[in-house]
Amino acid sequence: MGRTAKGASYEQLDWYDAPRYYDAIFDTDTEREADFLEEALARHAAFEGRTAPRKVGERLAVRCLEPACGSGRLMVELGHRGWRCTGFDLSAPMLAFARERLDSEGLDGRLFEASMQDFQLPARERGRFHLAHCLVSTFKYLLNEADAVSHLKGVADALLPGGLYVLGFHLSDYDDDQPSRERWKAKLGREEVVCNITGWPADPKTRRERVRSRLIVKGPKSERRLETNWEFRTYNAAQVRRMLRAVPELELVELYDFTYDFDATHRLEDEQLDSLLILRRA
Repeated sequence: MGRTAKGASYEQLDWYDAPRYYDAIFDTDTEREADFLEEALARHAAFEGRTAPRKVGERLAVRCLEPACGSGRLMVELGHRGWRCTGFDLSAPMLAFARERLDSEGLDGRLFEASMQDFQLPARERGRFHLAHCLVSTFKYLLNEADAVSHLKGVADALLPGGLYVLGFHLSDYDDDQPSRERWKAKLGREEVVCNITGWPADPKTRRERVRSRLIVKGPKSERRLETNWEFRTYNAAQVRRMLRAVPELELVELYDFTYDFDATHRLEDEQLDSLLILRRA
């Protein structure tokens, strides 16, 4: 059990095994993220002829792949916009939650269990997706260069020529020796979910950073405290550029931040820690 400074104990539980609580915290930006993906496709994709998404009514029938799809929140939102979504994840509880969510909304969507670094698509689906996305630093769970490059090559193989991979993660300032902290609150029926995430300074030698999430779930008559600990792989701008050189199938065509503002473009540099990369399949 973990303990706070006041001595309250925390149950050690992977927060991916508690998808309702995880989803309550991260569902707040879903509509804005979906808007960004739609506009990114319109601005940066470069399809030729019949490879472009076909129009069905007022919507484009975009074929979308989501590595580490989690609770399926974006699959549901994009499904309502006419997108045909495929998602995969390593967490069985998350996939079950996502399936229940899609079914309850009357939406189609293919889900399967796989890791980010060695997922396999059927031959008929390779080179067929207009867009893939992974927005919330999940990419940093890939703890070595070989796995990161394998993942990027797998996504490139899934995309149509001219298709996009929208990849978001935070770069690290290796000179920063102070812990970082983030806090969110969300309502879930009669419960309140509070999430506190602490990240410790990145080690430039091992390229690892320790991260801890603490969830406090307060109900009318009970309170539950959950703690998850993990490590992320870290990147500065030069390390990202070196990694991308190993995947020439994907070209970096633009970089934004997590404000999802198309007027706020950036260069890939160490001063820009919040990085949302638009990678295009050659």
